[in-house]
Amino acid sequence: MSIKTNLIEKIEDGTAVIGIVGMGYVGLPLAVAFAQKGFRVVGIDVVPDKVAALNQGHSYVEDIADETLAPLVAQGLIRASAEYDDLAEADVISICVPTPLRKTKDPDISYIIAAADEIARVGGGGKLIVLESTTYPGTTEEVIVPRLIGNGDVVGRDVFVAFSPERIDPGRTDYTVWTTPKVIGGMTPACLEVALALYGAIVEKPTPVSSPAAAEMVKLLENTFRAVNIALVNEVALMCDRLGLDVWEVVEAAATKPYGFMKFTPGPGVGGHCIPLDPHYLSWKLKTLNYNARFIELASDVNSHMPDYVMSKIADALNEERKAINGSRILILGVSYKPNVGDVRESPALDVIHLLQERGAEVVFHDPFVNDLTPEGLTCEAEAFSEDALNRADCVVIVTNHAAYDWPFVAEHARLIVDTRNALAGVAGNGRVVRL
Repeated sequence: MSIKTNLIEKIEDGTAVIGIVGMGYVGLPLAVAFAQKGFRVVGIDVVPDKVAALNQGHSYVEDIADETLAPLVAQGLIRASAEYDDLAEADVISICVPTPLRKTKDPDISYIIAAADEIARVGGGGKLIVLESTTYPGTTEEVIVPRLIGNGDVVGRDVFVAFSPERIDPGRTDYTVWTTPKVIGGMTPACLEVALALYGAIVEKPTPVSSPAAAEMVKLLENTFRAVNIALVNEVALMCDRLGLDVWEVVEAAATKPYGFMKFTPGPGVGGHCIPLDPHYLSWKLKTLNYNARFIELASDVNSHMPDYVMSKIADALNEERKAINGSRILILGVSYKPNVGDVRESPALDVIHLLQERGAEVVFHDPFVNDLTPEGLTCEAEAFSEDALNRADCVVIVTNHAAYDWPFVAEHARLIVDTRNALAGVAGNGRVVRL
């Protein structure tokens, strides 16, 4: 029996052991999806606290409840470890590590390289290795494959390699791992066949493409599409401000067109694990080919300057009250990068807070999902959400439109509100509201 046939049979009968490197917001939901189908999962993470929490059945990822994770751990279907040697028993290894940008906006794939080196040391022969981390086209072939064939293994015969970009959207409940189509690109037809068998066990619609590079490009297109369209509507907000128009009225009216238009809304910037970062992977790759990705660069410029625009709205609003930013008490409502989650990665709220503090404001924040900004390098106290907190603020800035907030209550008790998310649309109040 060939290695490929044996591997596919183990996947189909549920006896394949799944190894996952990186047990964060991508790796943990993936582990749970496999475990719920009866696969035994070994999760590798270099953070000891995460390993300890997982082995006690405690989840640190918002989308995975303890009630979901704990039974799987108790049944021995999920086990966490900090030791790569534990991957020796795995038949499949999925790499779900971070891929941040350096300050120069160059890709930092050091986590991918470290994971690939450790997998090669443990031995990748007879296994399917899948990279899920977002990266530039060519990474799987140029970085992963050379490390796995150093001992003479042949890709597509002895070891199988694929790229399948993660599609995890924190806080989303309408699409799950099962119902979200999964794009898969294999290094060879045999690699693709094994990868399709794997994801067919946990995904309703595996979607094959011709190569890992094509799959890598798919992921970057998805997120570049969002970054560019967010930038477009953010620039429309700037235009409407100059023209004396309400950008929210314009966007809502345009959204009534049933074809040829997709609604995006303006805001104080972009945040999260994908949109502010991923397009730069593509831009960097193209620069190595002497091509300037102009849309990506322009979108980044527009989006990155939105916190400055919010600052101008705050300054103008305070000025009309005969107050300066310096010395004013400003309450930020919502610091996560999107509604109804506690994720603050790349959140524009952090930039707004930093800019306000630079200009001498006394800044406090409230977020029902975030208690502390110290890990983000900010000295900004959390404030209890109350009538008193709203009354004492010289200006309340709505950055994240959390459903948990009682917006009529905010409008009633805050004297001055700068609303960057149109949270108070249709809500009357006693104070003055300035919108983006």
